[in-house]
Amino acid sequence: MRSSQFPTDILHERCAWLQVFVDSLQIVAGARIFPYDCAMKTSATPSTNSWRYVVLAWLALALFDATQTVVSMRAMGMHHAWVTLFIVTTASWAVWVLVTPEVLALLQRFRLPSREVAPWVVHAAACLAIGTLWAAWGALLEHATNPLAYAAGPDAFADLWRAKFLGNLVGDVILYGAIVALSVTLDAHKRLAQQQAASARLAELLAQTQLAALRLQVEPHFIFNSLNAVTGLIREEKNSVAIAMIAALGDLLRRVTDQSDRQFVALEEEIAFLRKYLDIQQMRFAERLRYQLDIPDELMKAQVPDFILQPLVENAIKHGIAKRARGGELTVVATRDGAALTLCVYNDGPLLPGQIREGVGVANARQRLLALYGNAQAMTLQNRVDTGVLATITLPYREM
Repeated sequence: MRSSQFPTDILHERCAWLQVFVDSLQIVAGARIFPYDCAMKTSATPSTNSWRYVVLAWLALALFDATQTVVSMRAMGMHHAWVTLFIVTTASWAVWVLVTPEVLALLQRFRLPSREVAPWVVHAAACLAIGTLWAAWGALLEHATNPLAYAAGPDAFADLWRAKFLGNLVGDVILYGAIVALSVTLDAHKRLAQQQAASARLAELLAQTQLAALRLQVEPHFIFNSLNAVTGLIREEKNSVAIAMIAALGDLLRRVTDQSDRQFVALEEEIAFLRKYLDIQQMRFAERLRYQLDIPDELMKAQVPDFILQPLVENAIKHGIAKRARGGELTVVATRDGAALTLCVYNDGPLLPGQIREGVGVANARQRLLALYGNAQAMTLQNRVDTGVLATITLPYREM
């Protein structure tokens, strides 16, 4: 009986296809052949597009094996039907193309790794079955086509099958193990990605909830302070001014409550609201309050958190302007430095004490900035050299 196996050195050279198979698996992995559904379950078989990558991966491995076989044997001076040998060697790998979806489906029912014995037994049996089928298919092709061009014809089918089964036994285990390892790795990777995406969505939802709570905290604070201002005017018997303030407050409160679900507005809208607020405060303080808004036209479309300047202006009036009998001046400035937008509120009133206790409005503004921008923002309150207090907000420049 003639042996249908290659010489020992040829067999050693052919083992290089294992490295090519690993590279092919990496190509398949890059194509993400195991998609997840919304329930975070792996697909038992590749999708249509992914199936194409599976076929291409096995085809690449088959072509490499066939090319190496033909080139090596010709280099050794052998004389065979080279075209037939190339086609037969390539076609023999079709078994792995067909069984790969079945292996993936089997992994969904009997997952590996497992502490139970049954899944290992099932996959060991599947590996032997695939090896048997692969050897039978290869033996059938060689018996039918005689690619080695023996004058007396090919060996008997049973002898060919036995030789191929025993010769490829280690390769069967490695190939099957590679499919299992790839499936398990991608399964873990996809599940981790799904969990990270779910965590990100939960974190985003939590942030939105926190921002909504902070936003709702500002509104009653502003309303209560406004009503206190009206009460002060009534006590001073400035009824006409109080009536005018109530009318102006109606427009202002409508702006506050109607858009309470928004987190960002254009700087132009924020300044328009701030101007109305300052006009109301001027009804109360008259000539004691003087203000200036220095906002360049090119920054009017900048995106800022809704209701972010009013607490700083209110704080400046309460702790700065109102503390002095002669009042003072308040200035709001916006500047841009590259990708950073800076908003400044300055009042020329008394300096801050050594220990600053932030009120609801300023503390709320600081928390909202942190929730919206993280470490990309900054908010400071500091004394000027001689007199006055400067509140500064720095945040990323974006346009609405």
